[in-house]
Amino acid sequence: MKSSSGTLHAEVCHCGMCRKWSGGPYLAVAAGTEVTFSGEEWITRYSSSDWGERGFCKNCGTHLFYHLKPTGQYIVPAGLLDQEQQLELTQQIFIDKKPTYYAFSNETQNLTEEEVFAQYAP
Repeated sequence: MKSSSGTLHAEVCHCGMCRKWSGGPYLAVAAGTEVTFSGEEWITRYSSSDWGERGFCKNCGTHLFYHLKPTGQYIVPAGLLDQEQQLELTQQIFIDKKPTYYAFSNETQNLTEEEVFAQYAP
C-alpha cells in the first residue's frame, strides 16, 4: 500500500509459518490484487494453508510472494523492492507470536492472531 506522500507501508508477520519460511520475521509490502509476473514458468506456488499460498523461484529459491486465496491479494517481501528509502514499517501482525529475541523500535499498529483472523478470515 502506498500513501499520498509516496511512502510504501511495510508490515511484519510474526506467525510461526512466516518465520520458518523467511528465517525470521516476514517483512513485506501489500501489493494488491492486480499483480502480474513475467516468467511465470519459473514460479512454484505452494499452498501453505486453506487461505494462502507462497510463491518462490524454481531456479534460485527466492521467496516471491504470499498470496491470500480468498481476496486475491499479494504480499511481497520488502527486500525484493528497489524502493527501500520509501518503506515505512507501519504494522505488525501475529504480535502475540513474536519471539522475545528481537524487537522493532518504531511504533506500529499491532494485531494479535485473534485480531488478524477476525479481520481477514473468510
